[in-house]
Amino acid sequence: MLNYDSMIVLTHFKGHAMGGFGGSMKNIAIGCAGGQLGKKMIHEYVKNGPTKIKAGGEAGWKTTGALFMETMADSAKATCDFFKGKMCFINVLRRMSVDCDCAGVAAAEPTARDIGILASTDILAVDQASIDMVYKLPENELHDLKERIESREGLHQLTAMENLKMGNRNYHLIEI
Repeated sequence: MLNYDSMIVLTHFKGHAMGGFGGSMKNIAIGCAGGQLGKKMIHEYVKNGPTKIKAGGEAGWKTTGALFMETMADSAKATCDFFKGKMCFINVLRRMSVDCDCAGVAAAEPTARDIGILASTDILAVDQASIDMVYKLPENELHDLKERIESREGLHQLTAMENLKMGNRNYHLIEI
């Protein structure tokens, strides 16, 4: 990553077991974290205490809820700061399941219709617009995904990014 001066972030927007939803912020927060140690530090951060990583490489994730969202935002901010505005974020709102792609063939089948593709140079705006569009779905399509997002405090990702001044929650949607 250090060999480049810009980044295009292409994300399959969907639910996520720990993050509630996986948008551009979650994508770079975990995807750009340094190797296995960086990912473990995000998943196992303990506020005001040492991070303990289990022997044998077993995860045993300790960080959940709002603290996990804030830890991910801190990680994502490091990547955004490194590229200093030379980033583009693309969220693909298609085949959205409550599960992340990391669940592989065990992922739940999508219940939400395909919405489209959103792009922005503002990471907060693109994730906020994605959530706004998903939340406009009819209840029968939205129910599972909304329950996953809210039960994991996933919307706190947006607040955490806003608090770190990573972008703007206000956006103007241009359809093409």
